[in-house]
Amino acid sequence: MRVILAPMDGVLDGCMRDILTRSGAFDLCMTEFLRVTAQINPLKVFRRICPEMDKGWRTPSGTPVVLQILGSIPGAMAANAEIAVKLGAPGIDINFGCPSKSVTRKGCGAILLKEPRRIHDIVKAVRGVVPVGVSLSAKMRLGYDNTDLALENAAAIEEAGADFITVHARTRADAYSVPASWEWLARINEVSSIPIVANGDISSVEDYNRCISISGCKDVMIGRGAVSSPGLAGEIKASLAGLRPEKLAWDEIHAMITAMAEVRKGSYDDGHIGTRVKLWLVYLKKEYSEAGLCFQQVCRINEYSAMSPLPL
Repeated sequence: MRVILAPMDGVLDGCMRDILTRSGAFDLCMTEFLRVTAQINPLKVFRRICPEMDKGWRTPSGTPVVLQILGSIPGAMAANAEIAVKLGAPGIDINFGCPSKSVTRKGCGAILLKEPRRIHDIVKAVRGVVPVGVSLSAKMRLGYDNTDLALENAAAIEEAGADFITVHARTRADAYSVPASWEWLARINEVSSIPIVANGDISSVEDYNRCISISGCKDVMIGRGAVSSPGLAGEIKASLAGLRPEKLAWDEIHAMITAMAEVRKGSYDDGHIGTRVKLWLVYLKKEYSEAGLCFQQVCRINEYSAMSPLPL
């Protein structure tokens, strides 16, 4: 059973991966997507997306990091994946799930779910340069406007040679406004011979247990749930070990926010750090009322130096 930290563009960058994986509860994490056009990305872009590449493709605490790529041209996707493999990447993940209009209007992400054949061609091209021993996976939603092609898309990914598929149990049209359809994951599991990783609406140990029961999946990927409740992966692992899961206290969360800001110093300007602190507080408000109170005190401050030490 694996708990994987999801890629979240604009949220889960290298600094956040560092902080969230320090507990040791995540088995794997994925980068924000590397955008692939017709050109091969320069080395500095790989390093910006995955600063862990200089540390053996692991976070400072040792969690393996897989590179996620997003694009629509099979040859270009393969060329960029091949560079990553030569640089030591332990795995490549292909993004077929991003619902952002800025992505889909360029023919990438979730809009490819309308074309199972193209999905197959992209995965097959990447598999051709990703050798045995380096994992190849793909992340998809149940569809673009509807679920009509959900099984066909999953089959296309499997037939092209992927090792596992992560399925966000919503369509692109659903966005995040409707509950995840874990029942659909069970349907995909029934016809797939490779592992299906469950994703969507896993925000507590209770959610995890229900998702596993309904979907039949063994592995899960959590993103927003991990950002809103940073101890969630540890709670899941404790529960599986027969221990009583304990939610992190606010003072522990407060220390994590401060640590995240400190990690950014030297690489980012003061305004960027302040923006990232406020962004995390917005997510944390869902689970911690103290985060909401803290946000109220700093929401009009732009520079982190002006809000440090962060109010308790």
